[in-house]
Amino acid sequence: MRRVMRCVGVWAGLLLASAATAPAPPAWASLPPPAREERVPAIARAWPVGVRPLVLRGWQPPATVYGPGHRGVDLAAPPGAPVRAVAPGRVTFAGRVAGRGVVSVRLTGTNLRTTYEPVSPSVRKGDTVGAAEVVGTVEATGSHCSGTCVHWGLLSDATYLDPLSLLPPWLLHRGPSRLLPVLGVPA
Repeated sequence: MRRVMRCVGVWAGLLLASAATAPAPPAWASLPPPAREERVPAIARAWPVGVRPLVLRGWQPPATVYGPGHRGVDLAAPPGAPVRAVAPGRVTFAGRVAGRGVVSVRLTGTNLRTTYEPVSPSVRKGDTVGAAEVVGTVEATGSHCSGTCVHWGLLSDATYLDPLSLLPPWLLHRGPSRLLPVLGVPA
């Protein structure tokens, strides 16, 4: 019995010693989650592709800085379709990242930056673009969608935001069709 008690005591001591000398969790583990409530001005004047494209996958903010999520929206678009700047700005990047064409535009008068991929750029870094101006075309390969799509992202400095928040209500939600009276036709 004495032998068992001695072993228990030794193991308890080792356990306490290892707990006291355990390394602290990595610094990134305690980082706060990304800001989700940042106010985004509805300054967009056009969709990146098409008139009102189908949103294949919406924005899903991560719970932590490095956590899983979807940091943008995927818009249905056929290969070769024009990709447009949603608002005026200056091109901060136009090139390839991990084998995909990417265009990034800093929006005028804001700290916001939009990104579009996979895009074959028709602009260069430093170019000034207007709202609805073509910045490239949809590439046939390199998309993470099941078909082809454009991944549209929005960043405020290093924080990802929902790019759909850039769209004013008249672009985001088209109301129901309204029939207007036809002049000269009896009711």
